[in-house]
Amino acid sequence: MSEPLKLAIIGAGRMGITHYSIANAHSHAAIAAVADPSLLITTMLGKYAKIATYKDYKGLLKNEALDGVLVCTPPAFNPEILQAVLERRIATFCEKPYVLDAAAGARFAKEFDAAGIVNQVGYVNRWNDMFTKAKALVDDGLLGAPLRFRSEMFSPTIIRDAGEAGWRAAHANGGGAVFEMASHAIDLIAYFFGAPSRVGGTSLSKVYSKQVEDIVSTSLFYDTGAHAGLSGTMYVNWSDASFRKPTNKFEVFGQAGKLLVDQHGMKVHLAQPSERHGLKEGWNQFYITDVASNVPFYVRGIEYTAQLYDFIDAVRAQKAGRTKPVRCTFADAAANLKVIEQLFADDAAQRTKGRDQGVAA
Repeated sequence: MSEPLKLAIIGAGRMGITHYSIANAHSHAAIAAVADPSLLITTMLGKYAKIATYKDYKGLLKNEALDGVLVCTPPAFNPEILQAVLERRIATFCEKPYVLDAAAGARFAKEFDAAGIVNQVGYVNRWNDMFTKAKALVDDGLLGAPLRFRSEMFSPTIIRDAGEAGWRAAHANGGGAVFEMASHAIDLIAYFFGAPSRVGGTSLSKVYSKQVEDIVSTSLFYDTGAHAGLSGTMYVNWSDASFRKPTNKFEVFGQAGKLLVDQHGMKVHLAQPSERHGLKEGWNQFYITDVASNVPFYVRGIEYTAQLYDFIDAVRAQKAGRTKPVRCTFADAAANLKVIEQLFADDAAQRTKGRDQGVAA
């Protein structure tokens, strides 16, 4: 039996600790080291988990021989970390949105791929069984040619005035509903149809935040390729107290029917029955228990384990001389960043246009 992969975590916050528990549950991987500036966290991990701990990534990368690294730091810190990991040719899993600049994202994607380094970004919805089932049905032509879509995300993340403290309060740290929430909604669109060509009519609104947006609204268009003519809308609100936790909703309307799906269930309406799919005319209902895959360790959701095991298995395959693709690469995340930059630019253009029209009036 081959030796377990030796992995390390950079950034032991909420997601870092989540990945720590998942990775250690894999029979062919183990977390050997963690880097985090919190003395409390590193002291507890060193004392009770008996692993090597470091106050920053530099000491970790200098002293540890690693098969893979899980980067779970705020995205503003990621470019220098990714550059150091790239120079050491270490397989890398990085939490979304990966970095904050599309050009930097594209550069890292190109350089990691050119070096043959396994790379993955944690857009976890690509591993959710309801979304993968929905994508399979759309790809199989159940709805006919897709004509319109709607991607939404809601959460009670910012439901009171929090002032200007904390990383969520500044774009420079990766804060704001666009980077934190809309990136997931954008990635679901890309997962189903690839990256859109352009956006339009964007509006970024504040509810409680002072420096960043709380609500995101836009339209997205496909001008070329297999989905030329397809368009849709995106709405994201992280100040919605009617939701208990973050929720993604996705809708596709096609010539033969429509589909509505979230992390827990799906409804499909068909103009005609589909014997091949075992679906009737009218409404059909799926629940997560109907399609859920099995994972050996559960925390927060099956998809969290599935995505990290996908990364681990890809690294193991490469070490064995094989190739196993992952569902969300650095290149995929870089394409999302291009859309994010379009959102900010389009919102600014809309505001300028509104001011100019107001002056003209």
